[in-house]
Amino acid sequence: MSVAEATTSTRRGPKRAGEASGRELIILLTALMASSALAIDLMLPAFPDIRSEFGMAADSSQVGWIITAFFFGLAAGPLLYGPASDRFGRKPLMAAGLTVYVLGSIAAVFAPSFGWIVAARVLWGIGSAGPRALAMAMIRDRYEGDAMARLMSMIMAIFLLVPILAPSLGAGLNAIAPWRIVFWVPALAGVALLVWSRRLPETLAPERRRPLSARSLADAGRAVVASRPTLLFTAAITFLFGVMTTYLSGSELIVEDVYDLRAAFPFVFGGIGVMLAIGSLNNARLVHRIGISVLVRRMAVISIVLATALVVLGMSNGGRPPFWAFVVILGLVLPLAQGLVPNANTAAMMPVPHVAGTASALIATVTTLGGSLLGGLVNSRFDGTVRPMAIGMFVYIVIAALLILRATRAIAPLEAVTPSHLE
Repeated sequence: MSVAEATTSTRRGPKRAGEASGRELIILLTALMASSALAIDLMLPAFPDIRSEFGMAADSSQVGWIITAFFFGLAAGPLLYGPASDRFGRKPLMAAGLTVYVLGSIAAVFAPSFGWIVAARVLWGIGSAGPRALAMAMIRDRYEGDAMARLMSMIMAIFLLVPILAPSLGAGLNAIAPWRIVFWVPALAGVALLVWSRRLPETLAPERRRPLSARSLADAGRAVVASRPTLLFTAAITFLFGVMTTYLSGSELIVEDVYDLRAAFPFVFGGIGVMLAIGSLNNARLVHRIGISVLVRRMAVISIVLATALVVLGMSNGGRPPFWAFVVILGLVLPLAQGLVPNANTAAMMPVPHVAGTASALIATVTTLGGSLLGGLVNSRFDGTVRPMAIGMFVYIVIAALLILRATRAIAPLEAVTPSHLE
């Protein structure tokens, strides 16, 4: 078999009756991955009512803990599901994760206080990490090379519809029902996914399963710490994730409190979601054409320029620049920053292929947890202007860009792993 044939082959086992395959399997895996986005983006339009319910000030950033707490749970999940699914298979752990997802959302529905909601959101995030991580593992089990790349492009194109549509759906639900409806809908979606996921094939063959031990995690941890490029890229991803959590937790306050445009929020959030989708698809095309190493260096430099423009604009007019000017620059900065993440993640994994699975889970945990804390730090500084968000994003992007530029000098040329060199 030629190299090109190897990279486009799949590892399909015999299909059993009642199992999803083809288009249904793609849609199901996409829905499982999108369940985490639904649990984040659907909440945002309900923030004003949550503040009112629990006696918070109209401009309180405390409500952002609904997002931050969810990410804490999402960060812990990969270390739970990854090694366990390598031992017991993907399907049992998928069912377990979806069950915890539903329990966490129902706990939030009936939570008597805001503190209990935050605790429920941590549990909810732990559950959400299951379908998110295991759907990716199932794709890796079944596909490889170009076939996997094409499938992931299709899935991401569909997946990115969720952040575009969810805020409008949340606003619509919030207009016709009490605000806790935004917790009920994901719970019902989780139940539906739990039933539907019974049609998933088990993608990890018994002969490929590994013992569940602390040694594999320790080996991965040592490998990550011993690799300077991996550490640099991991730190960069953490700061880039901090940019996104800053936006997710603080965008509602900016639109509704700084500019008093509550009705416009779903459209603003959806519009930036469209830009993120376009950026993701364009990123895949550019990686194929010019390679990861060159691409991340160019994107890092451009991101510094755009972050500088963001902070200059954010400091103008007393921290209240023209609304659409600020939205437009956000619509440029965020896709660029997030476009760096998958490329930096790929580069981080290159020096540790011998512990790839567990190292990937470890990196996901560190970057998600660290990024959540960084986003919470910025949003706790909200002062009624866009200045904290602009300054925070500027600092995080510059640090991430400098780390990436340093990391690409510390690692061998990365173009060798791009699709153009595998053909």
